[in-house]
Amino acid sequence: MDSLLIASCAFLILMWTWRLLDWVWFKPKKLERYLRQQGLDGNSYRLFYGDLKERTVMTKKALSTTIKVSDYNVPRVIPYFYHLTQKYGKNSFTWQGPVPSVIVMDPKLIKEVLSKHDIFQKPFVPIGKLFLQGIHIVPAVHFSCDKMISSWEKLLEEGSTELDVKPYLGTLSGDIIARAAFGSNYEEGKKIFELQEEQFKRLFEVLQSIQAQLPGWRFFPTKTNKRMREINKEVYTLVKGIIHKREMEITKAGDLLGMLMDSNSKEIQDNNSKKSGLSIDDIVEECKVFFLAGQETTQLWLTWVMVLLSSHSYWQTKAREEVLQVFGKNKPGFDDLNDLKIITMILYEALRLYPVASNVTRKVCKTTKLEDMTLPAGVHLVLPIIQVHQDPQIWGEDAKEFNPERFSAGVSNASKGQSAFFGFSWGPRICVGQNFAVMEAKLALVMILQRFSFQLAPSYTHAPMALFNTIPQYGAKLILQKV
Repeated sequence: MDSLLIASCAFLILMWTWRLLDWVWFKPKKLERYLRQQGLDGNSYRLFYGDLKERTVMTKKALSTTIKVSDYNVPRVIPYFYHLTQKYGKNSFTWQGPVPSVIVMDPKLIKEVLSKHDIFQKPFVPIGKLFLQGIHIVPAVHFSCDKMISSWEKLLEEGSTELDVKPYLGTLSGDIIARAAFGSNYEEGKKIFELQEEQFKRLFEVLQSIQAQLPGWRFFPTKTNKRMREINKEVYTLVKGIIHKREMEITKAGDLLGMLMDSNSKEIQDNNSKKSGLSIDDIVEECKVFFLAGQETTQLWLTWVMVLLSSHSYWQTKAREEVLQVFGKNKPGFDDLNDLKIITMILYEALRLYPVASNVTRKVCKTTKLEDMTLPAGVHLVLPIIQVHQDPQIWGEDAKEFNPERFSAGVSNASKGQSAFFGFSWGPRICVGQNFAVMEAKLALVMILQRFSFQLAPSYTHAPMALFNTIPQYGAKLILQKV
């Protein structure tokens, strides 16, 4: 009996040892040979860490420097991916621990990856079919913008003032999302925003470490993992509370949550089965995504627009002239937004230079062909959107410069011979809040331009960085004046 137990233990130890060796060495080396046979190049696999140590050092070095607004921002935002493509060319790969990631820079292939969500996986968010109408968004933007503008005007009573606009724009976008999408004011949603922002930062830190490469890393009893579980539970409770309040209402409000719940109820009734609809947990997840994505997208988009217009006074003047011509000093209405050609060009150009997601990752879930490459399951793909957006071969010699004129004939004609703008992703996974974000950004920018002119403050430090989204590392300090 003892010998049988010893033999069983020895077998289990041998089996787990083999699995560990296969995970950290044999499988990565096999994948490396396979990728090189596909014509891809990159560093040789290094045991366990891959390129993580080099990537961490390079990122820290990049973040310790600053650049000018007119400088090429890619080497600072995604330093390691930029380094690899300079060293090995566009057909290259990198190592996230023992997992290889193929860098994809061809716009045609990026579209294919983003379109085939069944093969190149990321959770699909189905609320894109539901949209708030402009009639509901406009009052929310007016109310929220008026609050922010009033606070700025109080600071400007003595002429001009210097302030970091990023947190104000965060409050603005959070307030708009809460009012238009959830029928509550910003204070009710503020805790959710703060918690999800903390979760974002903690997850980013984890993903830069070797911990994220270990199977089941999220179950490790670390302080970070414990706090992340606490945040997730707290956010779930807060959002579920809002949903339960809405369930008690006789008539659902005409906001996103009300529309989502009404649509879900109708789906269940039509199919006479609860299984055909979303569960409460599903609705909570949809709300969490919309809360975070909605606030982050507009906040960062408007922040970079104001930074760029602060350093390009010609375009700020042109934008204000258009706003005053279309709306005067009146509050902007929904029907006239399509007349804002210059504003639209500026918004898209800002999103080209500072896309909300500087790079996107997808996992290959089954062996598949991507043009001339055959990619095995388990390999990751990195789509360096910010680098593609500034590729001179795609956008011309002025690709690194702020030139809204390139969008004068529309998004599809902005690049040279091929559509290569991924500001809102692509295909069936295109940002579910795209129309919401565009309308919100236009309305907010119009109201700001009607009342203020702005320029970079002497203390402003230009330091874009990737924290999932492209953020200003040291904020966005501008000098505001009344107009």
